[in-house]
Amino acid sequence: MKKPLEAADVLVSRASRDRDFRERLLRAPKETVEAEFGVRLPDDHAIHVHEESYATTHVVLPPPPRLSAAERSAARTGAGSLEFLKKTLHDPAPPLRPPAPGRARAGKDAATPEALADAGRAGIRRGLDFLESTIDENGAWHCIRFNVGNPDVPRHFERPPFVSAFCVLALECCAEPRARAICAATRAYLADTIEHPGLWRYYRHLPQDLDSTALCSMVIGTHPWILLGRNVPSMLANRDEEGRFMTWVLAEDEPSVVSTFRIEADPVVNANVIAYLGDHPQTRDAQRWLEALIAEGGVEGSSKWYPDKVSIYYAVSRALLRARPALDRLRPVLADRILELGDGRGGFGNVLRTAQAVSALHNIGRLDGIDAKRQAEGLLGSQQEDGSWPELLAFGDQTLKWGTVGQIGHGSEAVTSAFCIEALERLVEVLQVGSRSRA
Repeated sequence: MKKPLEAADVLVSRASRDRDFRERLLRAPKETVEAEFGVRLPDDHAIHVHEESYATTHVVLPPPPRLSAAERSAARTGAGSLEFLKKTLHDPAPPLRPPAPGRARAGKDAATPEALADAGRAGIRRGLDFLESTIDENGAWHCIRFNVGNPDVPRHFERPPFVSAFCVLALECCAEPRARAICAATRAYLADTIEHPGLWRYYRHLPQDLDSTALCSMVIGTHPWILLGRNVPSMLANRDEEGRFMTWVLAEDEPSVVSTFRIEADPVVNANVIAYLGDHPQTRDAQRWLEALIAEGGVEGSSKWYPDKVSIYYAVSRALLRARPALDRLRPVLADRILELGDGRGGFGNVLRTAQAVSALHNIGRLDGIDAKRQAEGLLGSQQEDGSWPELLAFGDQTLKWGTVGQIGHGSEAVTSAFCIEALERLVEVLQVGSRSRA
């Protein structure tokens, strides 16, 4: 599939020089687009192609906003209202469940790679059992909004599109039929939450943002607005003077609640945008900024939204994988930076960080730098009886220091489980190769 910056131009350019293609595009637009880009478009989304002439001009109106004028006004003016904020949340979440006691690891030679691969596959299936019990009927994933500084502050569930995209991008590597069904349901949910021309927002009282937009766009890449790059001009317009992508898409009719503390050049946000847009001249400045940040050791504290180095390196590794040859020069230094974070006992901190480190090393092509057997044992030993992995801080504003009020974090057992399943998939693959080589 061609990258979104090119797709619409490819159609127009070919139609201008190929009469047969032009006629097919006018006669059967959906089928022609599918054949041209090698994709299957959603059955419930129609495509119309209009041909202007020297005597006819077409004006295409965008769809009306998803929210009414009253709802948009309330979002702009009600951001400071606790009652309005509660509308973005769902039922109160239960208290944090302590992680189950770690299971004893097998002795060095007690489990063969083949046996451990089988255990990993069983762990993945148990994890999917849990995920099926938590994802709602619309395909939306839940997250928990909690207070990092004060655990007594009430916890609430939330279901922003960002969380669903964040998790499904990890789960997409799993070929289990149930994983594919979860991903399909979530893609449908994200398509239902898209705002013209292909943007998303976290809460109604916040502006649209490039982090949500990039992740959701990667998940539903065959949606016609995304395939044809309808959101690309808005994204490219949202860069600073250094060419770095800014987080918030601010406009006159959007809430301005974030404008007083805009620390916008976030490395994870930029990595996610690059992963979506690909390697293009318009993303090169952002690529160079990320390369310098990592090569020069400037990652610590550089992200407003993500809590640690591993989460930053994970996002950059995904961009490296999806947008090649973008960021290819970072491959060796990025692997070194991740491996430096190892604790000497096979871990990278908590189980979420370890899972993301494993997957990042896979994306870079350096899983040989860790002990796959030991990592798999550690992940399986952290899995709880119901198939989940513990709730941990996955993201949250790391710059708000207004006492306990500002220390908001987001995470859930479902979020951690998605990343642990991704890591186990990578490790099982390595273990299976090792098992075959021993045979």
